[in-house]
Amino acid sequence: MSQYWVGLTGGIGSGKSTVANKFSQLGIELVDADVVARQVVAPGTAALAAIFDRFGLTVAQQDGQLNRSALRNIVFTDPSAKQWLDQLLHPLIRTEMLQQLRLATSPYVILVAPLLVENKLDQLVDAVLVVDVAEQTQLQRTTTRDGSAESIVQAIMAAQCSRADRLAHATHVINNDGSAEELSTQVAKLHQVFLRFAEEKLAKSLT
Repeated sequence: MSQYWVGLTGGIGSGKSTVANKFSQLGIELVDADVVARQVVAPGTAALAAIFDRFGLTVAQQDGQLNRSALRNIVFTDPSAKQWLDQLLHPLIRTEMLQQLRLATSPYVILVAPLLVENKLDQLVDAVLVVDVAEQTQLQRTTTRDGSAESIVQAIMAAQCSRADRLAHATHVINNDGSAEELSTQVAKLHQVFLRFAEEKLAKSLT
């Protein structure tokens, strides 16, 4: 079991997945909140049935999967819909994430969560790593990647905590406004830091 848990977060379009994958390539297990969020609404789950009942088949794909893009467009323009969805999914996601974190066996484990701070998941981890970029970079990357309208991306950014608030919760920061090489260097350095902290925590638990 991994004794040391790292929370990895950042605003939309910051490059969290890129950073997480670099840690994964170094042998570190990941628990991804977005992956877990898909697992709890897989076809056949009670949560997916509740979502279809609330929003109708406009948020269903032809294969029975949830159309996450359609649902996102609804909840980020309707606060009551977002509140309902959060109340349904957040407890399910939290329970599943904790289960996966406890089963991890790498020297440390990373919880990748866009809403780590907002949902107070930072209280579960030993360290908070924030992937930070300029807000304009977030907007440009996300509209290019997802093909979403700027207004939708801006609404998502507004629903997340501010850049300043996120950084205030950070114990470690990776700046992702630079080159891919600079990013890899930062990850490699932090990997060594987390390995050392994990060893120290394990040693304390054994004394």
